[in-house]
Amino acid sequence: MSSTETLADSPARTADRRRWFALAIVMTAAFMDLVDVTIVNIAIPSIQRDAGASFSQIQWITAGYALAFAAGLITGGRLGDIHGRKRLFLLGIGGFTVASALCGFAANPEMLVAARLLQGAMAAMMVPQVLSIVHATFPAHERGKVFGLFGAIVGLGAVSGPLLGALLTEWNLFGLEWRPIFLINLPVGVLALVLGNRFISESRAPRALKLDLVGVTLVTLGLLMLLYPLTRGRELGWPLWGYVSMAGALVVFAALVAYERSKAARDGSPLIELSLFRVKSFAAGIAVQTVFGVAMGVFFLVWTLYMQVGLGWSPLRAGLTGVPFSIAVSTAAGMSVQKLVPRFGRKVLQAGALVMAAGVLLYIWESEWYGLHIAPWQMALPLVVMGVGMGLIVAPLTDAVLSEVPREHAGSASGLINTVQQMGNALGLGLVSVVFFGVIGDRLTPAEVGPAFVNAFQHALVWVAAVLGVIFVLMSALPERPGRQAEGAGEPGERAVVAERAGELVG
Repeated sequence: MSSTETLADSPARTADRRRWFALAIVMTAAFMDLVDVTIVNIAIPSIQRDAGASFSQIQWITAGYALAFAAGLITGGRLGDIHGRKRLFLLGIGGFTVASALCGFAANPEMLVAARLLQGAMAAMMVPQVLSIVHATFPAHERGKVFGLFGAIVGLGAVSGPLLGALLTEWNLFGLEWRPIFLINLPVGVLALVLGNRFISESRAPRALKLDLVGVTLVTLGLLMLLYPLTRGRELGWPLWGYVSMAGALVVFAALVAYERSKAARDGSPLIELSLFRVKSFAAGIAVQTVFGVAMGVFFLVWTLYMQVGLGWSPLRAGLTGVPFSIAVSTAAGMSVQKLVPRFGRKVLQAGALVMAAGVLLYIWESEWYGLHIAPWQMALPLVVMGVGMGLIVAPLTDAVLSEVPREHAGSASGLINTVQQMGNALGLGLVSVVFFGVIGDRLTPAEVGPAFVNAFQHALVWVAAVLGVIFVLMSALPERPGRQAEGAGEPGERAVVAERAGELVG
């Protein structure tokens, strides 16, 4: 995604104070994207009540964003390399702001789903440019400080997103219910658009790869054929066409592999660099990222529904309950990268999977033991255990996946990691209809809602624990010492964009 550019190391660029304004602008955009993902989760039950959205529409409000983002991510990065990072960044943030307005003023659930798809597509234009602009704007000796700031922004967004969403929903500003969680993006987006046009310098890659629109189309089509029947199947009684569509998705993915292989041979610019999968650690790491995304996609949506619908908690109470989890993730992530992985290597990631699974099982037990009378402080222990396990995984995992990837493919590998994580998340959100809503009756009396949602939450968490067991097994194929990278494999900036998506998972 990023490229070496002589402009970045020139004395004129080093002396230009404007670059710090540019940094503040692109970091604000990254923060806005991250918060927008985490802020929505906490408001989902309010959207469902106020807008009258069905359960499948609720899934698409979250999964649609992840799917559109994943499908357009690599293409967005390449468009910036070809046509200019500043141009694509401004186009992306402008479109993101418009999509946020459409979300905030959505007249019905269908319009909200469509606006969320547009929002994800615009984020796919905006987000890849952030680190490319930083790379092209700052000299090498300043990038360590800049990427440190980026990490702080990710942590702040992960913690503040759910709380901000809870407060905006709870306050019910101007009687708008959940809508301010989207409308808050408007002044921020307009300001970033105006200042970005003034302070960000244009840059392009010296040699940009060509677009692979056919690859993007096949990926999107395959995922839609898989996800749409999963989300609608329960409501429609699992019709035959749904099974045919899901089977057809496998055919589309097979066609994607064949096409990408021929495109690589023809012009060397495929959407997916298939040669990367010959690297054992990369192939295993991609599998871990995808499956981990599935687990987190399931957990965070059902967790929100469990607290607010099943237990009847307010958005603010639910948002505050998640604070210990976010703090535990951030703390454990810092320790894993700085102290644990350099000493114990791959075992830290595997321990993280087991610790997180233990936290999930503890949560199931507490939910069963306390039932509808469980208190936020009683959830703190399983959430902290889960957060520690997740922190041990998310921070060092990207380095582990990239550790044996050659320098020339580091950018493609980073983009692919980010993409499959979002695809896994979208798939997990689609599976919620099976592992959560599938065990809830269609017609519940008010007295039956709480127990039904508690039972469904426990059922979904059993699946999450099982998936974490699969992740533990897959991690055995990662390098024993993830920190010992192949020469030049993955620059800090290329890996930092994946850290931002990990921050979305924390929310």
